[in-house]
Formats: sequence, C-alpha cells, structure tokens
Amino acid sequence: MSPREFFALRDYLGPEIPGRTISDARYAISLTNILSQSCLGGRAGELSSRAVLLALSGQLLSALAMIELDGMARRMLLCPPDLDPAHLDRLILDAGIDAVVTDHPEFWKDRDIDLVIEAGLPSASGRRTATERPTEWLMLTSGTPGAPKIVKHTLEGLSGAIVADGTRGAAAIWATFYDIRRYGGLQIFLRAVIGAGSMVLSEPAEAPADCVARFKARGVTHVSGTPSHWRKLLMSGSAAGFAPAYVRLSGEIADQAVLDGLRLAFPAASIGHTYASTEAGVGFAVNDGKEGFPASFVGASRDGVEMRVVDGSLRIRSRRTAYAYVGQDVAALIDSDGFVDTGDMVELRGDRYYFIGRRGGIINIGGLKVHPEEIEAVINAHAEVRMSRARSRKSPITGAIVVADVVLAEGNCDGRSEAIRNQILEKCRAALAPHKVPATIRFVAALDVTAAGKLARADA
Repeated sequence: MSPREFFALRDYLGPEIPGRTISDARYAISLTNILSQSCLGGRAGELSSRAVLLALSGQLLSALAMIELDGMARRMLLCPPDLDPAHLDRLILDAGIDAVVTDHPEFWKDRDIDLVIEAGLPSASGRRTATERPTEWLMLTSGTPGAPKIVKHTLEGLSGAIVADGTRGAAAIWATFYDIRRYGGLQIFLRAVIGAGSMVLSEPAEAPADCVARFKARGVTHVSGTPSHWRKLLMSGSAAGFAPAYVRLSGEIADQAVLDGLRLAFPAASIGHTYASTEAGVGFAVNDGKEGFPASFVGASRDGVEMRVVDGSLRIRSRRTAYAYVGQDVAALIDSDGFVDTGDMVELRGDRYYFIGRRGGIINIGGLKVHPEEIEAVINAHAEVRMSRARSRKSPITGAIVVADVVLAEGNCDGRSEAIRNQILEKCRAALAPHKVPATIRFVAALDVTAAGKLARADA
C-alpha cells in the first residue's frame, strides 16, 4: 500500500485549523502546534513498524501521541488509567508490544521492553509526518470480570459512523465524560478531529461542577457520556446555565427517566442515545427521545450496519466492527455469518425493541433469572429518584433476593422517604414479576461509577 492510499488521523486535522484546540484542565494545545511539533521529542520515526503501548497518565498526552503515531506505528495499544497492573505483562505479551510511550519512564526501567520513549507537551523538535502504513488500533474491553480482552480496530472502522454522518465542517466544540482510551471516549475524540472541531477533555475523579465549569468556559456545544455520567451531573445541580446544543448517551441502557431528565435540563438541545461497543463498533443512534429503538432497525442494512436478534441477544454486522481479538485462548469475535454477538439482551414490545440487560449480568433468584437493569428502569421512573442499583443478596430460603440502592433527588425529600419507598414498591409490583420486586430498598447518598463511566455492580 502506498503512503497516500489511506488517511492517517493527522490527515484529518488540516491544513486550515485556526482556533482549534485540544484541552484539559491545565493546557489548551493548538492543533497547528500538534501538526508542526512533536510530543515525542522528534523520535516518532523510531517507532516505525513497532507495536507500541501508550501508557500515559493523562488524556491530553494520549491524544497527542495517537495523532503523531497513527500511520507510523504498526499497532497502538491504548492503556486506560484503571487497568489492573496485574494484567499488564499478559497484555504486553499477547499484543507483541516492543515499545512503550510513557510520561513515567522510570516505571519501565527494569521491564523487558526494547524501546521506551518519553512523551511531553509539543515542542519544536523535528517530526516525521509522512504517512507510511495503516496502524492497528488495539483497545481493551471493559465491564467484564477478569482480564480484559484486546480488540483490534482500524482507523477506517473506528471512523466509519463519523464519516457517514458527514460531520466535517461543523466546527463543534466537543466534550466527553469518557476517557478517550476507551471506545466511547475515542469515538468523541475522533468526531472532534474528523469533524473539524475542538476537544475538551475531562479529568479523572473531577467533580461534575468543576467539569461543567470548564465546559462552559470553553464554549462546549456537543457533550457525550454514559447515562450514569449524566445522572451524576443532574444530581449535582451544576447543569444550570449550561446549554449544549447536542447531548448524547451511550455505554449503558438509556432508560426513559434519564432521557426525560436531560430534556428538562436542556430543553433546546438535541438529545439522543447511541448504541456502540468495543467489539461491535457504532451500531445506531436513536434521536426520537424514547428509550429502546424501532423494530425497523433490525433486518435490512441501515448505513452499512445490519442487525439480528438471536435468542434475545443483539447481533451486529458492519465494517465498523472490530475484526479480531488479539491474544491467546480467546473465543472468536465474529460468527460464521460475520455478526458480532454483543451480549446485550433485548425484548420486542409492539414496534420497538427495549434493552433489558447484559447476558453476563443476570442475577439468579431462586432459579429464576433477573436482569437488574429492568428493575432499575422501573425505580428510576419515580419522579423523586435520580439513580438506582438493583443487586442480589443472599437469602437462606431462596438462595438470593433482590435489593435496591436508591439515590433520591433531594436527600430524604423532607422526611418523605418512607412514603417514597412505598410508592417505589407499588410501581415495582405493578410492572414486574413477583421475584423481581425488591425485598428491601435502601436510600443512599451516592452510587459508585467505574472508571469506564458505568454503574459499579458488586453484589453483597
């Protein structure tokens, strides 16, 4: 393949990029400087044909390294900050890593890595910008027990939905609560770059009020996050005065309660939810303000994406899907017909499919299977509830019972918590089978969210 038969990420940046930046809480880097300078001290050429681990503590340096190395390195493995160090050696071996880009070179001093290059803010050091080859983008799965799997993408596949949307020239100012080293965050970063926009990055463990204050100061127009991200923002009270034009949810089930809450908070915004996963890529967007998705999405190909429902599980085939797992003893990613089994369970009700939970997230109540997300959707529909988590608890009679932790909109709602508890239980009894109704409801001040932006699920 000749150098100009494909585009590298930096080819989308310019050459006319006045005023466009990538920023975090400390720095705003002009995309002009990103193109003309190097975050690797001019050493990118040494990484030609290498399998490179991006092990950087911050999102900004990760973004700079991605841009500089795409089309140069043979493959890049994006290392999220919450990766358990116990998995690191196995991932390095499976991905064939022979070089590391890091801002903590001392960590790698005694490890068996052929080449370690330190990254920093862009400098005037010379850089090699000629596109040489398409780079494999390696990402890690999240939300599953045990060691993460390595999933292989190409830039063409990662950007397929973005190019199809025709976003270039929009000059939007994008922000995301995701980390861009995860699939959802990377999609937003690519949308900013490919769509001729700017990008405002969130910070780990940043309070919603501080994050939104930066978004306001930077004039953010387009924002994306998981439903859990958005629930935490709505609970914080910091949405007042923030008026994005575009609000999107992905990564978890977007129930009607969170969609309605965002509509109330941002009445002038375009609000929708997107289905995507690290393996399946971007499947579809729903922009009608309703949870679930139209049944017409299944079957015929839409925008190059074809979907099936097999035994209740959503399956997707498109050029946007990852094309392989990397490593040893990993099950095949794509079935014989070219579909990825997402493991997301759906149910047809009338002319619409509704997500009911993850196949691997089922809890067993006396031999009966329960999706916690189905219970949470009912609880979250109560006007005084902002967030909930259904889980199992051991029982000497049934083996397990359903219990629910609930965050109320206004603390104890002026002493009405007992009345609210009874109202929630009435809703659950009316909408759910008896074994799905929580045996107890506990009101809590907050619920934990993982580094990937998903509700933390740990049974007691």
